[in-house]
Amino acid sequence: MTELLYKSEIATNGKFERQGNEFSTPFGDQAGQLPVVAGKYRLIWSAACPWATRSAIVIKLLGLEDAISIGKASPLRPKKEFADWNFDLDDGGVDPVLGIHELSEAYLKADPNYDGRPTVPAIVDIESGKVVQNDYFKLTNYYEVEWQKFQRKDAPDLYPEKLRPDIDALNDIIFHDVNNGVYKAGFATSQAAYEAAYDRLFYRLDWLEERLSHHRYLFGNQLTDSDVRLYTTLARFDAAYYDKFRCNKRRLRDYDNLWEYAKDLYSIPAFKEATEFDAIKIHYHTSGHLTGTTDEFKAIPKGPDESVWLAPNNRNRFEAQA
Repeated sequence: MTELLYKSEIATNGKFERQGNEFSTPFGDQAGQLPVVAGKYRLIWSAACPWATRSAIVIKLLGLEDAISIGKASPLRPKKEFADWNFDLDDGGVDPVLGIHELSEAYLKADPNYDGRPTVPAIVDIESGKVVQNDYFKLTNYYEVEWQKFQRKDAPDLYPEKLRPDIDALNDIIFHDVNNGVYKAGFATSQAAYEAAYDRLFYRLDWLEERLSHHRYLFGNQLTDSDVRLYTTLARFDAAYYDKFRCNKRRLRDYDNLWEYAKDLYSIPAFKEATEFDAIKIHYHTSGHLTGTTDEFKAIPKGPDESVWLAPNNRNRFEAQA
């Protein structure tokens, strides 16, 4: 297989600058767009990855499992020089539909000169075996809008047309300050870069804590795409970001509203089924991130206690106020 030579994602000032998404062709019925056809694509995700987990949650919420095939990569990156995802969870370490051992095979099949990290979520055309979409920022919106004809009849409207400008604006804030904010703190290689990301992250969490004191979800009592995006970071916070990424001003459980809100979302089957705390801890505490996994022993934390996620929450009080 062609060797991948990855671009650096660490700037000279120590800031983490996440790579872009090469495969960003939208789904749709216009020329040049990816056709919306049931059974044509396979989503590759990992329960370790917050960007991929939101795709798994939205597909489940919308009932798209019969339209889009789903494969799961291992939370532990392979032992090699560069970062990749493999299929050690499957028999023989091979994805049963695509017939590949590592996700990089599908990326290189799509572009032999691809020089970025192979990332999840990745949408692969089953017939060609090529990655055709890896734009995690817009992918859930495509499921919500372009794939509507394959959604179940009672699927929630996670991206209501009248709220889209506001959802897009909030999603952008959540991405820069929270979703990617923890990585900017965790991967920083200078004190200044780390502290800037740390301060911005906790400023934004305080802001979201206050916002969630007024209503059940980020947009009133309606579950939206924004809730999915925030949740996947919150679900990893105490188990990974608090200590591994040094985001240790407060735990999620120290926030009254954010913690109750996260437990409320976890009580929804689509969220709970896509949240695998063991996979999260294996990945963040023992796996490689911007490189492959090494042979160095790294202990997997026993905690935090996962049972607290099952405790009752108080968010339904807002339904009574509506």
